[in-house]
Amino acid sequence: MATPAAPSGEFTGSDPVDPSRRARFAEFWFYFSENRGAVVGLVFFVFLVLLAVFAPLIAPHGPNEQYRDAVLVPPFWQEGGRSAFLLGTDPVGRDILSRLIYGTRYSLFIGVIVTTISLIGGIVIGVVAGYFRGWVDTAIMRVMDIILAFPSLLLALVLVAVLGPGLTNAMIAIALVFQPHFVRLTRAAVMAEKNRDYVIAARVAGAKPLRLMFVTILPNCMAPLIVQATLSFSNAILDAAALGFLGMGAQPPTPEWGTMLAEAREFILRAWWVVTLPGLAILMTVLAINLMGDGLRDALDPKLKRS
Repeated sequence: MATPAAPSGEFTGSDPVDPSRRARFAEFWFYFSENRGAVVGLVFFVFLVLLAVFAPLIAPHGPNEQYRDAVLVPPFWQEGGRSAFLLGTDPVGRDILSRLIYGTRYSLFIGVIVTTISLIGGIVIGVVAGYFRGWVDTAIMRVMDIILAFPSLLLALVLVAVLGPGLTNAMIAIALVFQPHFVRLTRAAVMAEKNRDYVIAARVAGAKPLRLMFVTILPNCMAPLIVQATLSFSNAILDAAALGFLGMGAQPPTPEWGTMLAEAREFILRAWWVVTLPGLAILMTVLAINLMGDGLRDALDPKLKRS
């Protein structure tokens, strides 16, 4: 005999997750997993997160530990390589593999902080511009246009030069440079949503402007912002590495990938591994995150969904 269904909204104990939420997640995963590159990118990104979290347990040596008898030792598969240093050592005898593993922490930390600052600031400014329009919108967008008129890396370099070299100042500069992208995207989404029926109904019901902006409208504008945040995450890692390479980002002996490249550039002809391996780490990380961004776009954009 069939068990009668529980009334709508009643917690049964065996199904604690909202069925509609579970169905939305299943639909999201279906479209995301159809993009094989996005799944590969997600797996690699999870691998990087695990590396960053468990770096002290995984890394065979300390990131700044020097072995004076092992300067510029090649990777283990080359003649002269040692099993104690699987990917070789740098010009001062530090293990490349350990520094790459610890560098994952810095790169992911940079991506998270820069993206969070840019996303929050861009959402607040963009919602205000898109909702109120008029002179407020004009003033905000002209400032954003001025920022966008400069090459992003050049503007970040100028800001770091003003603030002073260092990882913190580099993250602040990159976040300010990325801000206009989130502002413009949020503004466009708010303008498209503010005259829809559900917003008008909420306004007639007595909802205040703050509630309309951040409770009623904003949740329906998040899909493109999530995709943009993913792409900005990879760009933040790339720009931070570029600033580190130019000596304006993380400072030695910090095991940040861009700084590792800067320290090793004079040995590019003598010891290929000290330059190639950090470059490959940057390349693979940025590629994996960009592939994830493509998958998120496919899963969140209704225009790209096939019936």
